[in-house]
Amino acid sequence: MLLAFAACTAAWAERVLAVNVDGVVHPITVEVIGKAAAQASREGAEILLIRLNTPGGLAEATREIIEKIVAAPVPVVTYVAPSGGRAASAGFFILEAADVAAMAPVTATGAATPVLFTGGQMDPVMKSKVQNDAAASIRALATKRGRNAALAEKTVYEAKSFTDKEALDDKLIEIIAANDADLFRQLNGREIVRFDGRRQTLHLAAPQVTEYQWTLRERVMAALSDPNLALVMLVIGAIGIYVEFTTPGVVVPGVAGAILVVLGLSALSFLPINWGAAALLVIALALFVLEAKFATHGVLTAGGAVAMVLGAVLLVDSPLPEMRIHLGTALAVTVPFALVTSFLVSIAVRARLSKVQTGAKGMIDEIGTAYTALEPRGKVFIHGEYWSAVSSVPVSAGAQVRVLQVEGLTLRVEPASPQSGG
Repeated sequence: MLLAFAACTAAWAERVLAVNVDGVVHPITVEVIGKAAAQASREGAEILLIRLNTPGGLAEATREIIEKIVAAPVPVVTYVAPSGGRAASAGFFILEAADVAAMAPVTATGAATPVLFTGGQMDPVMKSKVQNDAAASIRALATKRGRNAALAEKTVYEAKSFTDKEALDDKLIEIIAANDADLFRQLNGREIVRFDGRRQTLHLAAPQVTEYQWTLRERVMAALSDPNLALVMLVIGAIGIYVEFTTPGVVVPGVAGAILVVLGLSALSFLPINWGAAALLVIALALFVLEAKFATHGVLTAGGAVAMVLGAVLLVDSPLPEMRIHLGTALAVTVPFALVTSFLVSIAVRARLSKVQTGAKGMIDEIGTAYTALEPRGKVFIHGEYWSAVSSVPVSAGAQVRVLQVEGLTLRVEPASPQSGG
């Protein structure tokens, strides 16, 4: 019985919680890592395993992830996998923050030089400040973890990158492992020093691996973090809302449009926005509206389309291709949107400016026939109806008249010109 209890206790102690960080590092990644660390502690896991395969990401999100790794109640192992993957830029910082850093064969890491989100050039003073801050951060992490701090700095100052073997030989990582099982084998019995100085021996002879289960919200927001998808949702949502306003009662376009706009804005809220580009999008909409009011033969529409393409491409500030809106997406969305919007706006404006066809106002300028002589009062025949009429000048019976004004049930008319009566 004691042996069975000991076996159960050992099995519980050898639990591993694994979480994958694939793609760009953003606020949702922070949320996932934080929840995974809390779950690992709650379930008494031996380690939290973070599998990395990322091109980098947002600096602020990276700092928050490092804070959560350093403060994690259980040891954290970062593992660049699978083979062919990478932990570049922000991924290198996350790799170095862990208690144990590991890589799969044929993987790479490094290239942690900070860049402007816009991908442009920093002025020398700002560049020096940002680089020194990043270098100090990676130097502190590497030193605390007993790794090669001087070489880690070069990923910031010189954008150096390393293969798995180079990283191991240069003491930037501790392990090269072909797979999870190989990693656990090499970790088993290893003594590590936690960030607070405590020594701990890992027991991973036969670990039970549990994969972190992303919540529905995390899955949706991670999918929506693609700025290209966010732009498409915003544009389609805007068209749906406009259709609802122009044709009240349809309901479906308005509801679907509102949902898409909210989802698109929620997705963009996680990304660094260039407000100058957002202003270009507003200008584009204004130009589409003005095209319907002024006869510019498409000049304003063309200007609006150009402004929308530029605004869409520059909307998200990021040097990472994965976080930018692609030119192809911008063109595919902007050109149809420009054409549809211009068409709908022109219809609405023409309808507003067109002559009223019903009611008293619809009688103005209508042509009728004098049923009796108007001297000045008499009867006229208009729209298949007989009306009492008053004319400022005499009109003979059978002559054509034009309606000037409707006064109750009486029309004020004048003789119609020959051109009008033809």
